[in-house]
Parts: sequence; C-alpha cells; structure tokens
Amino acid sequence: MRDDILDDIYEKVLNGNAPGVVESLSQALEAGLDPTEILNDSMIAAMEEVGRQFEIQEAWIPEMLISARAMKAGLELIRPRLVEAAVKPAGTVVLGTVQGDMHDVGKNLVGMMLEGIGFEVIDLGVNVSPQQFVEAMPAHQPDILALSTLLTTTLAGIPATIESLIGAGLRESVCVMIGGAPVSQEFAEEVGADLYAPDAASGSALAKKALQVG
Repeated sequence: MRDDILDDIYEKVLNGNAPGVVESLSQALEAGLDPTEILNDSMIAAMEEVGRQFEIQEAWIPEMLISARAMKAGLELIRPRLVEAAVKPAGTVVLGTVQGDMHDVGKNLVGMMLEGIGFEVIDLGVNVSPQQFVEAMPAHQPDILALSTLLTTTLAGIPATIESLIGAGLRESVCVMIGGAPVSQEFAEEVGADLYAPDAASGSALAKKALQVG
C-alpha cells in the first residue's frame, strides 16, 4: 500500500500530471504517510530522474517544464507539513537574471528544478543589479548565488556582480553559479565563478554536489 502510493506520486511527477500529483499527495497525507518520505522517495526522486533523462537526451525542456510544474503543485500542498516536521531544505539559492536582461524562461526552469530536488529558492526576477544581488545576501544568507543571462550584451553583469560581492566582503561566503546561452566554462573561470551550468538539469545536479546533498 505504502509503496504503491509512493510509486504513484513518483510516476505522476515524472509525467507532469500536476492535478494527479495533488490528488495522490492529498490521499497520501490523509493516509498518514510521512511527508519527508513522500518528498524524498517520490517527488525529489522523480525530478532527479527527469534530470537524468534530460542529460541522456531522453527528455527535453518541455518535459522538464511540465514535470517541474507538477512538482511545484505538490510542493505547495506538502510544504506546510514539512514545516511542521521541521524538515530543512537542502540549501538556499538566490537566483536572478542580470541587469539589462529581461529573459526569465531559463532562470525559471533552473529555479523549479532546484526546488524539485529540495532547495529553497529565492527568485529576484529579471534585470537584477549587482547591488540587488549583494543586498539579498544578508537578507537570505544563500548557500548559492545563481546568475543567469541570455544576451551577450548583458554578460558584463556577471563579473560586475562578483566584483560587488568582493567589494562588500561577501564573496567567500557564497558559491556563485552562472549559466545562459553566452556563458561557458572558460568564461566562468575567467570571471571567478565557482560553477558553470549549461542547462537546468546540470545546474540542479551541480548545486547538489557543491553542497554535498544526498
């Protein structure tokens, strides 16, 4: 019975069935299943499988997106139970698209994937200035600061933000992860970022590895 319920939630997250996730999750909670167990064994496990399938090109961005939305719908339902059980997130990530860039699809997908594997995500939105990233540090005390850009013309926002962190004496207290179309591993090394994520799946995997989660 228990395993059947957990498997059912897993499959519905994997397949992006948001209404089904909410329905099965409600039944699981009513049946007295441990919310932590549901989160780890069904929901996070499903999102990790989505990421794995993306990496080996068995799933694509649309599939990742609908699975992430299904996960998000389930998280909204289960989060109060997790708070009651004092379940701590895997870590905290502050993310945003750098100043001058209004694109948010990639950033949003990264945020949903990170939430899907147990991170608390604070999304600062788009067109985020270096100063706004710096101000978010004491407010949220993130483990990871994730910077996104889609435009070559706004690429300078990444080193400007890192320089602002250095100027504020905050650089050593956070792991900086960067990503977006014009970004590369070489660029990450050049500007002093800690992690380069070519896509949402690798971004969530890198975040998990960086904090030695799981």
